[in-house]
Amino acid sequence: MRSVLLIFIFLNLLYAEPITPIPQHIEVDEAKAALGKELFFDTILSVDNTVSCATCHDLNNGGDDGLRFSFGVDGKEGDINSPTVYNAVFNFRQFWNGRAKNLVHQVAGPVTNPVEMASSFNALVQKLKRTAYKNKFDKVYKDGITKENIADAIAEYEKTLITPNAPFDKYLRGDKNAITPKQKEGYMLFKDKGCIACHHGINIGGNLYNKFGVMQYVSSKRLGRYEVTHQEEDKYYFKVPSLRNVARTAPYLHDGRFESLDEVVKFMARYQLGQVITQGEIDKIVAFLHSLSGELPASAKR
Repeated sequence: MRSVLLIFIFLNLLYAEPITPIPQHIEVDEAKAALGKELFFDTILSVDNTVSCATCHDLNNGGDDGLRFSFGVDGKEGDINSPTVYNAVFNFRQFWNGRAKNLVHQVAGPVTNPVEMASSFNALVQKLKRTAYKNKFDKVYKDGITKENIADAIAEYEKTLITPNAPFDKYLRGDKNAITPKQKEGYMLFKDKGCIACHHGINIGGNLYNKFGVMQYVSSKRLGRYEVTHQEEDKYYFKVPSLRNVARTAPYLHDGRFESLDEVVKFMARYQLGQVITQGEIDKIVAFLHSLSGELPASAKR
């Protein structure tokens, strides 16, 4: 049934522009976002004051940490690749297995994960109340520092982390010289080969789940959506990642198994699409993927 749905989506996308440019800005509560920004960069969120959100989400680069797996408190290593925080507001769910329905719900994951920040919200609330954050929260929230307000502030800041004006967005808006002829050819191949069936919309992904290894079995220690639903049919289904700024977010896939875009395109063509692809075609698709790197927002600067 899922395969039939993907074919239906693919056929429809062939006859309409399947990618939407990122808007120049989105509405946010500036006071909440400013407070959330301070929290995002503060290691106080972790139990031992060593790890912040920015530790795993480097905003000077791709919004991730460039590692296969991230390290949390006491040097503990995770077992899944940290996704970029850039443009996460446009994802239909958060985390690879989709266990958080939005950015607010996502915040609790790293804060309480024993291999990330290893804290608890009860302890964190009391900890923050003993600092200057007490007055800052009181100015923004009527009920001061609570778990909900901590998550709300950080999520509001993360909403500002969008990367508009990628060359491809400018192309979609009418500037036909914004991308090169090679990138245009790469985009046509991206659609013709079937990549567009999963990577479309404003985030060029991030809006559906798909099986890891559609055409051929691929080993994976993580089970994807099954980890949330415990339904057999959800095994190895992961949230399709956004391709926004993908040239900046190596290593790739949920387990960080590939370091280069060449490797990923070749892998995806074979295991996800069952397509034969030449090196020349890979080069053109990779050129297109480089056109998806947008402008880093002013809010990313400390």
